[in-house]
Amino acid sequence: MEQRLGLVTLGADPVYDRAVEQRPLGRSGVAVSRIVLGCGNFGGIGSAPALVGHGTSRDEAFRLLDEAWGLGITTLDTADAYGLGRSEEYIGAWLRTKGSAVRDRVVIATKTFNPMAEGADRGLSAARIRRQVETSLARLSVERIPLYLAHEFDPDVPQEETLGAFDALVRRGTVGAVGASNFTAEQLAEALELSALEGLTRYEWVQNGFSLLARENRQTVFPLCHEHGLGFTPFGPLAGGWLTGKYRRGEPPPAGSRMTLRPEGSERYRTDATFDALEAFEREARERGVSMAALALAWLLHVPEVTAIVVGPSRLEHLGPVRDALEITLTEDERDALERIFP
Repeated sequence: MEQRLGLVTLGADPVYDRAVEQRPLGRSGVAVSRIVLGCGNFGGIGSAPALVGHGTSRDEAFRLLDEAWGLGITTLDTADAYGLGRSEEYIGAWLRTKGSAVRDRVVIATKTFNPMAEGADRGLSAARIRRQVETSLARLSVERIPLYLAHEFDPDVPQEETLGAFDALVRRGTVGAVGASNFTAEQLAEALELSALEGLTRYEWVQNGFSLLARENRQTVFPLCHEHGLGFTPFGPLAGGWLTGKYRRGEPPPAGSRMTLRPEGSERYRTDATFDALEAFEREARERGVSMAALALAWLLHVPEVTAIVVGPSRLEHLGPVRDALEITLTEDERDALERIFP
C-alpha cells in the first residue's frame, strides 16, 4: 500500500483516503467536489497557441490526476482549446487506464469558444458547438459530458442560437447541464431571460475569476446567482500566483512564472497597495502556520456563494496547499477580516 497526499493505491486504481465534500451545482442535478482540478496547464497554458508545450507533460498530468483523485477530487475542468486539444486528450488517456470505480464517478466539465489553432474559427454558433462537442467526446473517451460551458460570451452570435444548440445537446443526453464562463452580469441576465421565454436549457452555473484580489463578481454576478439559484465555480483562486507570495515588491517575476508567460490580466496587481496587502496577508498566514496559498483557498471555501473552486496545479507540490486549505476553518469574522486586508 502506498500513501501520498492522501492517495491510497489498492490494486490498479487509486481510491480515496479522504473525501472532499460534494455539493449540488446550482439546479443542474450534478454534484461536484468542492475542489475542482483545473486542467488548463495540461499540454500548454490555457488556450494560447503560442504556449503549447510549455505546460504540464502527459506523464506529469497523469500523476496530478492520480493525486487529486486520491484527495477526493472527483471533478475535472478542461476546455477543447486547452493545449489545443491536449488537455482533453490527456484526461481521456488517463481515464482509459482506470477501472469503472473511477470512470463512473468522475465529473468532467469542458468548454468551447476559443480557436483550436492559430487562425482557426472560434465562437458559439450552433454548427460550431455541434462540431466541437463531438471532438471533445472523442478526445475525452466518453459518451456523455456531464458539464459543458460557453467559454466566453460571443458578441457575433445571437444568444438564442447558442442556447438552442445547448438545449438540443441536453435533450439528446450528450450533455448533462450547461454553464457560462467569463460572462458579465448583463450577458448572463439576457441568457437567463431568453431561456425562460423560449423554454430552452438555461445556464445553471457561472465560472468567472474570483479571489481575494478580484472580487468584482460579488456586486454583479452574485445577485443573479441568488435570484436564479445558480452555482458559482471560480477560477483563478490564487490570482495567477499573486496570492502565493511568488511576486515581491521591487523584484522581477520568477522565470517561467505566469507573469513572464501570460502577464495580461495580472499587471493591474503590480501596485504598492497590492504589495502592502500581500505582506499583511503573509503575516496572517504565518501566524496560522499555513502558506499564503492555503489561506487564500480556505477563504474562498468559506464564501457562501461559492459552490466549488477550480485550482490549476502544474506540479504535484501545488496540491499541498489544497490539502492544507481543506483543514482550515474560519469564522465569519475571520473570513471578513481577511477580505478587508485587500483594497
